[in-house]
Amino acid sequence: MGTLSCFTKRLLLSACILALWPPHGSRAALRIQKIPEQPQKNQDLLLSLQGVPDSFQDFTWYRGAEAHGGTRLFTYIPGLQRPQRDGSALGQRDVVGFPNGSMLLRRAQPSDSGTYQVAVAINPAWTMRAKTEVRVAEQPQKLPATSPPLDAGLLAATIIGCLSTGLLLAGSLAFLLVTRGCRGPRATASGKPELGPRADTGDNNVYEVMPAPVLLATPLSNTGPTSAALPPSLPLPLRPEPEAHQYQDLLHPDSSPYCQLVPKS
Repeated sequence: MGTLSCFTKRLLLSACILALWPPHGSRAALRIQKIPEQPQKNQDLLLSLQGVPDSFQDFTWYRGAEAHGGTRLFTYIPGLQRPQRDGSALGQRDVVGFPNGSMLLRRAQPSDSGTYQVAVAINPAWTMRAKTEVRVAEQPQKLPATSPPLDAGLLAATIIGCLSTGLLLAGSLAFLLVTRGCRGPRATASGKPELGPRADTGDNNVYEVMPAPVLLATPLSNTGPTSAALPPSLPLPLRPEPEAHQYQDLLHPDSSPYCQLVPKS
């Protein structure tokens, strides 16, 4: 009876130890997923906890390689009116805990980079743990836009096009200069040619030849100085030229030849 009683006690003790002993791989059962995987500055970061049992007592998040009171961010106890209890390592960070064990870090900064770990207390003798590394990057700098390398054919076509355009412009300019030089003086609205300024005199005025309103006569001799107040003398009237002799016969015909004509009976 004494031997049976001792065996029974040992069996009960072993069963209790196995029931309270944490199963192998309890740390590996939990997994932290970062959303996004590579957070940027001022971007919200969600640390989603995967593999949490349906029932647990509480969970605690830490920031640091060691899990103690100085690195505790907060503790979340489901069922309480205020389930989240902030820790000393929270500081000025805006952190929100969720009932499924996840954590949301709002407006993450590069100073928030480091090791984050969580401890989920299933019962007083069983705690599941998981950790992850977070790197919050600065906002990426915009690189200057670089033009793609030009193809050899495209480069050759561009050069040939530029040369052709230059030759065409030069030919057009030469054609205009030649045709303008061959045209000569331009005619005005009155049908008279327009005389351009001479290049050697430096005079930019345009002169036009017009007939004089009166016929001017050149004086035969210089009779002496005249007064500036007297008007110039009028030209002498032209004498009519004598009529030609051939027109005199037509005006005064001779009637003798017509009188000698006698009609025949």
